[in-house]
Amino acid sequence: MTQTSFSFDWAYAWGGPVGECRFKSQPSDFIVEEILPFEPSGEGEHACLLVEKTGENTDWIAGQLAKFAKVKRSSVSYAGRKDRHGITRQWFTVWMPGQDQPDWLAFSSDTYKVLQATKHGKKLRTGALKGNKFIIALRDLTGGQAEVAARLEQIVEKGVPNYYGEQRFGHQGVNVERAMGMFSGEFRAHRNKRSIYLSAARSWLYNRMLSARVEDGSWLTYQKGDVPGFQSSGSLILRDHDEELMKRVEAGTVSLTVPLWGEGELLSGDQVKELEVSIAAQYPQLCQGLVNEGLKQERKAVRLIPSDFSSHWLDESSVQLSFTLPKGCFATAVLRELMICNEEKSFENPDQ
Repeated sequence: MTQTSFSFDWAYAWGGPVGECRFKSQPSDFIVEEILPFEPSGEGEHACLLVEKTGENTDWIAGQLAKFAKVKRSSVSYAGRKDRHGITRQWFTVWMPGQDQPDWLAFSSDTYKVLQATKHGKKLRTGALKGNKFIIALRDLTGGQAEVAARLEQIVEKGVPNYYGEQRFGHQGVNVERAMGMFSGEFRAHRNKRSIYLSAARSWLYNRMLSARVEDGSWLTYQKGDVPGFQSSGSLILRDHDEELMKRVEAGTVSLTVPLWGEGELLSGDQVKELEVSIAAQYPQLCQGLVNEGLKQERKAVRLIPSDFSSHWLDESSVQLSFTLPKGCFATAVLRELMICNEEKSFENPDQ
């Protein structure tokens, strides 16, 4: 399967962007802060650190923390990678059993510093977040303020398709291509790279199935055989698909779901299952590869509604947005329904 076989032109929900803008023209235009699902306990063998970094790679910061603490790199963990092009406030843990902890506030430079340090009893594992808070400035908008305000109101009220962002797939989709090479036996990937490629392949299939629901207008409307679920927890509602549930789907408190492909039976039925099976049949190598690699059939919510949303105009053509998203969701999924965001920094995949 050649690279041109993979389309990244996902369907828009609300008629397409209302204009274009400059995006990430300076680090302070993109600020993201991780939200933990727990409070550090204040006791234990791990240092729990909130680090603010500007223009730095997550893995590189983890390595610098290991050097500073004089521990192995494997003793440093984090919940997820963050884009280096911006200001990110990110949690790390450093395992230091029986060791005196250094002055963490001394871990600082022009591009990073520790904002908070305490002890905790467990390491921070991948995905162990409640969500992320974003503060984003979009500059030199070509759309009028009235059009922008109307689209933002639509996004806050109805949400956006919960697509995986382009950073998941690598430059021009290279991570999906590498997944295909790995599936076909062309090469064996290192464990970390394997995880990246599997995630890219699975996310691409999810986006493809979601795009089909957006394109036919059914992504917000319960169809026979649908599997509703919750965005925040990921739990599914497998029974009692009654009129009250339909109202909750319409109101946005419950979302419909599409597959994250893997081994096992689809939970959907009737016309929904037919659609999902027909799309999967177009990409047999991708689907079988995910099954062979041991991934299990799961489902993910199709609708993303940003919470704690606010906006204000910085000047006549620049707007600042503030909102919170659950873990595993992408700010770019929100932005793409508003503007074509022309990123001024050269694209770099933070997962590579």
